[in-house]
Amino acid sequence: MLRLVLVHPQIPPNTGNVARTCAATGTELHLVEPLGFDLSDRQLKRAGLDYWPHVKLYRHASWEAFAEAAAAAGGRLVGFSAKGTDGSHWQFKFQPQDWLLFGSETSGLPAQALAQCASVIHIPMSRAHVRSLNLSVSAAVGLFEARRQLDLGVE
Repeated sequence: MLRLVLVHPQIPPNTGNVARTCAATGTELHLVEPLGFDLSDRQLKRAGLDYWPHVKLYRHASWEAFAEAAAAAGGRLVGFSAKGTDGSHWQFKFQPQDWLLFGSETSGLPAQALAQCASVIHIPMSRAHVRSLNLSVSAAVGLFEARRQLDLGVE
């Protein structure tokens, strides 16, 4: 089962939108603290609408706590970064137990996370003046490409 991980997210509506995507696909959502908001934030709940009860949500107090849990569960850590050097998400061959990691909106994945990733890939963009995509868009693009490759269509 694919797992989606947000490392230090800062903007509540982005995390709410990612949660809605996870609810729609049955994908686990892992949040690595510190978060830039409280989980009771009104904007977070609003973006996730009434789907929060359908989200398999896990919180990790730190990167170290998350890394330990991920290692125990197995699977590869696959980082998404605008500076990813291991090819695009289209070229990458996803596996069912992959952890798809996305960093904060302002700084991306921290160096500690990047160092532990089996691969760091990117989502191609044809416009050099755009630094990156919105976090919730990137997470959806990455998750749905992995699902497409693994033939995990939504009925």
